[in-house]
Amino acid sequence: MIGKGFCLTEPLIQLRNVRKIYHGRGGDFLAVSDVTLDIAEGELVSLVGPSGCGKTTLLKILADLHKPDDGEVRIGNSKSRFLPGRDVGMVFQQAVLLKWRTILDNVILPAEILHLPRGQSRSRARDLLALVGLAGFEDKYPYELSGGMQQRAAIARALIHDPKLILMDEPFGALDALTRERMNLEMLRIWRESGKTIVFVTHSIQEAVFLGSHCAVLTARPARMADYFPVDLPYSRTLDMRTTEAFGRLTRRIYALLGME
Repeated sequence: MIGKGFCLTEPLIQLRNVRKIYHGRGGDFLAVSDVTLDIAEGELVSLVGPSGCGKTTLLKILADLHKPDDGEVRIGNSKSRFLPGRDVGMVFQQAVLLKWRTILDNVILPAEILHLPRGQSRSRARDLLALVGLAGFEDKYPYELSGGMQQRAAIARALIHDPKLILMDEPFGALDALTRERMNLEMLRIWRESGKTIVFVTHSIQEAVFLGSHCAVLTARPARMADYFPVDLPYSRTLDMRTTEAFGRLTRRIYALLGME
C-alpha cells in the first residue's frame, strides 16, 4: 500500500471522492464529505472515527443500500466480478438472530433467501459453526447462547453464501470487555482462515489497530478521510502486543489525527 490508500495491485474496492447527503424535513445533512480509498482483496480494513461520523453510511454505500451523491464507487476487479446482493455479508452490532429458529437455521437464512441448494447450505453451515467455535450448538436457540456466542453465529451467517466482502458494523460494541477481547482474537483467526475481505467499523482506536491489516481514519461529521495506512504489526497478534511501543505508536497516530492527544 502506498500513498493515501492506493494499492499497488488492482483493488477489490475503490472509492473516489465519495460524498453523501441526506435530505430531511429539517434540511440537507452532509453525512460523508470526501472519502477516497482502495482496499485490496483479502484485507481486513478497520474503519475508525468518532460516533456519528458517517462510518455506517459508508458501509451502506459499500453494501449498495445507499447511492453516493457524488464521487465514484467501484467494487470488483478484472479477477473478481461482484454482485452486490450476492457478494456481501453483513454483521451488525446486535446479532439479530430469529428467536424461533435454531442456530443452524439462523445461519442458513441468507442461503434460503438466495435459493441456494439446501443440502449443501446445511453442510456448509455446520462447517462454519465449527469455524467460529460453535460446533455442538447447531440445535440450540438464540436465548440459550451468550452474547459473544450469538455474534459468532452472526459471523457464520454472514459467511454462509460465500460472499467476497464482509461488512461489520461495530459487531462487538455491545459485549462486555473480556468477551470483546476474546472475540477480537477469534475475529483474527476467522479472517485468516476464511481469507475474506472485511471492512470492520469501530469507534475503539485500540480495536482498530489490533484487528486491522490497514486502518482508515475518518474525521468527525461530516466524514472525510484523515488517513489510511497499513498496520505494520506481525501476525499472529496477541493481547500482550497492545503494550508494545509499536502498538502505542499506531494508536497515538490515530489520536493525533482525531485531535485527541
